[in-house]
Amino acid sequence: MVYFNCDYTEGAHPRILEKLAGTNLEQTPGYGQDIYCEQAARLILQACAAPEAQVHFLVGGTQANFTVIRWALRAHQGVIAPETGHIHVHETGAVEATGHKILALPCGIEGKLTAAQVEKAAAEHFAGSMPPVHMVQPKMVYISQSTENGAVYSLAELEALHGACQKWGLYLFVDGARMGYGLTAKGADVTLEDMARLCDAFTIGGTKCGALFGEAVVLVNPELSEGFGYAVKQNGGMLAKGRLLGLQFLELFRDGLYFEICGRANQLAYQIADACKGAGFTEYAPSPTNQQFFVFPDPVLRQLEAKYHFSFWEKVDEGRTAVRICTSWATREENVRALMEDIRAAGSRL
Repeated sequence: MVYFNCDYTEGAHPRILEKLAGTNLEQTPGYGQDIYCEQAARLILQACAAPEAQVHFLVGGTQANFTVIRWALRAHQGVIAPETGHIHVHETGAVEATGHKILALPCGIEGKLTAAQVEKAAAEHFAGSMPPVHMVQPKMVYISQSTENGAVYSLAELEALHGACQKWGLYLFVDGARMGYGLTAKGADVTLEDMARLCDAFTIGGTKCGALFGEAVVLVNPELSEGFGYAVKQNGGMLAKGRLLGLQFLELFRDGLYFEICGRANQLAYQIADACKGAGFTEYAPSPTNQQFFVFPDPVLRQLEAKYHFSFWEKVDEGRTAVRICTSWATREENVRALMEDIRAAGSRL
């Protein structure tokens, strides 16, 4: 069985494993106070052109998301998010468990929020007819780059969201679990420098982008920086052997490896998408990233699933199913070629 269902089933890039093995018996300070975390943070801040920002390494994406949100919000405040957002759908109520409501908004097939939606939600709270103290106060906007459906925010869209957040005093927080795939996507015009310029906080994913585990949280707004380490520890995001996180991000950002391997995954995904379109299968959601979404007749899907594992996405109608086909930094070209041949063969039998 060949897996095309997610982008983190493999272990880690060989260079990372080599680095981890080579430093296995080193003794360093713990909890992220080591030289490797320091060097990795410096490289990330250089890439962001944000020397005054802070970088914290956390063990996983869920911990990173709810720790930032819990730290940023007071008890009566909530976070605006797309209805398909990871914190709303795939994190088992982790944000709500901290006592903060997710104010989910419709987001369409691409999974994006718009500045107009943020403006409307904020205006309804702060300028509505009912006293706002009766409702959860929006204080943060959460989006993902790329989105759960593989779409990428353009620079213009991100700037518009930034403007809406500035107008209403909201933090803009971007979940970058798949940041590498978003930044290297076809037609993408957003850089890490743009992220640092327009966001109050964002994450840079390691788990899905070549590392064994770990996410980097970049705090740009100084309001969020003071004392954040306490929140990391209290919320279970701190790793005692912190250098294991720092080493991985140091290797990913040392010479552009992060962008190289994510860009390669995108290119392989485009080949699969072209094969699907050429065989006459319908695109479910447009995506310029490593996640591709297509609709297959159920008999065709059963044939393909005898050899390949996809993620179920939605039952489109009685006889067709939408699935996610996902490549990763480690996807093998020979597996992609085999899948493309089988897709073309299935299309010829329609």
